Amino acid sequence: MSYAIVYSSHTGNTALLAQALKETLPQTGCLYYGAPDARALAADIIYVGFWTDKGTCDAAAAQFLQSLTCQQVFLFGTAGFGGNDTYFAQILERVQALLPEGAQCIGSYMCQGKMPQSVRERYEGMEDSPRRTAMLENFDRALHHPDDADLLRLKAAVTR
Repeated sequence: MSYAIVYSSHTGNTALLAQALKETLPQTGCLYYGAPDARALAADIIYVGFWTDKGTCDAAAAQFLQSLTCQQVFLFGTAGFGGNDTYFAQILERVQALLPEGAQCIGSYMCQGKMPQSVRERYEGMEDSPRRTAMLENFDRALHHPDDADLLRLKAAVTR
């Protein structure tokens, strides 16, 4: 079976996941690797990576997903807010809802990803509150993601 790895990465987090997939999957059969592009549509299985924007995938990934027809799709993504599987499941549900009829989701994976320093600066400018403290703590936890454990979990998810 042929496959493609298509990803959109704003801060490099999703690119790390895509690279881990490229290293894990057999090199034979890879028709395309890179940013969303119609050339990937010829593959039987498409691994689609995205970064989270307002609780769903970014616009480039969403547009690509909507161009699919009858492919099998594995979704993978990163989100600055992490550590909560329920939140990740909600994002994946929203993204999966973008798949057109005929495209089949065969699996998914999400992990936390680091955010730009400008986000921390925005949080620091907020009024002192428990919410602000939680957001700063999350930002600091995210600095180390995706980490080796995240990449191993992704590899396990695609080889099941």
